[in-house]
Amino acid sequence: MAYFNNIAPIQYEGTKTKNMFAFRHYNPEEVVLGKTMEEHLHFALAFWHTITMDGADPFGSATMERPWDLEGGTELEIAHRRVDAFFEIAEKLGVKYYCFHDVDIAPQGKSLKEFYANLDEITDHLLEKQKETGIKLLWNTANMFSNPRYMNGVSTSNRAEVFAYGAAQVKKGLELSKKLGGENYVFWGGREGYESLLNTDMALEMDHMAKFFHMAVDYAKSMDHLPVFLIEPKPKEPMTHQYDYDAATAMAFLQKYDLTDYFKLNLETNHAWLAGHTFEHELNTARSFNALGSIDANQGNYLLGWDTDEFPTLVIDITLAMHQILLNGGLGKGGINFDAKVRRTSFKAEDLLLAHIAGMDTYARALKGAAAIVEDKFLSDIVAERYASYKNTEVGQSIENGTATFETLAAFALEHGDDIELDSNHLEHVKSVLNDYLV
Repeated sequence: MAYFNNIAPIQYEGTKTKNMFAFRHYNPEEVVLGKTMEEHLHFALAFWHTITMDGADPFGSATMERPWDLEGGTELEIAHRRVDAFFEIAEKLGVKYYCFHDVDIAPQGKSLKEFYANLDEITDHLLEKQKETGIKLLWNTANMFSNPRYMNGVSTSNRAEVFAYGAAQVKKGLELSKKLGGENYVFWGGREGYESLLNTDMALEMDHMAKFFHMAVDYAKSMDHLPVFLIEPKPKEPMTHQYDYDAATAMAFLQKYDLTDYFKLNLETNHAWLAGHTFEHELNTARSFNALGSIDANQGNYLLGWDTDEFPTLVIDITLAMHQILLNGGLGKGGINFDAKVRRTSFKAEDLLLAHIAGMDTYARALKGAAAIVEDKFLSDIVAERYASYKNTEVGQSIENGTATFETLAAFALEHGDDIELDSNHLEHVKSVLNDYLV
């Protein structure tokens, strides 16, 4: 069944178009830095926000009009209709990848065994749609934060039985990843943290989380399907403190527990904000560890203090993010997943298409602006000049090549230390010129 017969496949029409259902900037065939936009921008649809989100919030009930949910039938029949609707949206947009949590796609039933059976049935349907459309699975994950059993975490739970249940859920998730050809597998530790330190053994919990991750790697190897494992940092919500607080914290954990060969980071704009960082900062941090794997594309709200998951429309923020991604040489097997939800007041089914058009256009604009920054060497020249003393002076070269010691540096400072001349960063001018690159 088709749900959007009245909407044609979305095409690029440029900024002069008056057609709401058209791309203004995203032209998949346009070449930027030697690759097409489609090759640069591996867009993915998130099953949860696109199909199952109903618009309810703590202050009001559901608002969304979702025809695939209103036709009645069993939970499995509704799940099948959701798959059809989801792939129809992806095809209309020309999106080539998708992501899901296990509980998004299939009803959990009354037992784990029943959940497994439901997942098998629905992933058969997903596989059929993949073959029919050419759309691929970017990543999947297990929802291990919604069910009450996970109120104290999964691998960090105080109950070994919960640890075991989570392992069973991830085991199935990895099997589904192999079945569907998934290229990545994500861990978002929504409740892997503490509510209060008064009753928490933090060191023990992190040891257990590392054991859990190593078991996942071992099982993936055993079935000859080793996706890129991705940790998605978030500082808080729902826990007071989560162990994957930000990119730097996550990397410290991966290094401590010898997991860097298998794990990279899946970074999200809104999570960066909650950690007190910019998205650019988190991407740069991951890049410095050679651990930038994939991203969730959204934004927060400057006036609100929680994870609002709005569709990305802030061009300057995303331009700086795309600059980091270009400097990284792209995202490898990762992509740009729209972990974003339409506003509660954008309740029509067609708003799902309009919101993704807005997000895709924002990233297309950002790509063009970031490419111009790279081509002009605008920021790289500024950075190189700022640190030029390490290349152009004898003392700087000695620091860089490792021949400097405290004795040689102290001798230099005693002779020349009173003659240091600093340079202005002219930061206001840099920011002003940066605005010229916003497409």
